[in-house]
Amino acid sequence: MIDTLLHITIALAMPPLLLGVINKTKAAFAGRVGAPFLQPYYDLARLMRKGVVLSDTTSWIFRAGPAVTLAATLCAGLLIPLGKHAAPVSFEGDMILFAYLFALGRFFTTIAALDTGSSFEGMGAAREVSFSCLAEPTLFFALITLTRLSGTMSLTPMLQHVSSPVWMGTGAALLLMLAGLFVVLLAENSRIPFDDPNTHLELTMIHEVMVLDHSGPYFGCILYGAALKLFILGALFVNIAVPFASGNSFLDWVIFAGSMLALSVAIGTVESVMARLRLIRVPQLLVAAMILTAFSLVLVVR
Repeated sequence: MIDTLLHITIALAMPPLLLGVINKTKAAFAGRVGAPFLQPYYDLARLMRKGVVLSDTTSWIFRAGPAVTLAATLCAGLLIPLGKHAAPVSFEGDMILFAYLFALGRFFTTIAALDTGSSFEGMGAAREVSFSCLAEPTLFFALITLTRLSGTMSLTPMLQHVSSPVWMGTGAALLLMLAGLFVVLLAENSRIPFDDPNTHLELTMIHEVMVLDHSGPYFGCILYGAALKLFILGALFVNIAVPFASGNSFLDWVIFAGSMLALSVAIGTVESVMARLRLIRVPQLLVAAMILTAFSLVLVVR
């Protein structure tokens, strides 16, 4: 019961902090002090106090988009184990639901963008769904590889099976999988080199262009949902990359939290040393990630 409460508390409270750490890391690389670590929390609180401006051309779909996307992401957060602690909800085949909850959120985000009637947001929606067609197979190849290793299609036993002995036996396959998942982590969360959440350049925006017409609490839900998605996919990555269990429940929570912060620093470092790719290069990198995870599956199939 305590682990379930901690799971929910950390999953709800920690995501904006990851964005704060990423921004602070990028500021350090640029030689600036940067915004406080808690700035994303202040931004969310400010948006929740603002009013909402709605276009006359929009319908209930536009208003439902942020809510459904956030709800789907929250449900996905209940399926992913945090560290070596079991997820609150676990059943055979939940990895399929996990993947398609993100697809559901993406679907409502794109149709909400299309509902505005703006060709600009339609352009961003087309890019989003095109690139997701290449990112989803990478995720599924990784999940199938883990299924092959663990013999189960449930995320909790699947990820808890990854341990030091498993790494000793199949380290090459897991390294290939982690490389592919890290690319998907950056792509799914609109991070550099795929997208830049801090710019509004018409010819290069992907995700940001779809939410330009949202304001107030609606935009706050979108920002929080994006942070939560980063946290959940980051937790999937950390569960594989950090297979250690201390045997002490509290210490395992600390190890998980520290690993997530370290992952945020790594993302901030990547964004500081790389430039955003040209759009024609994005599919090539996503295909490369898919090939890496496909090879990881080949290595574990006997």
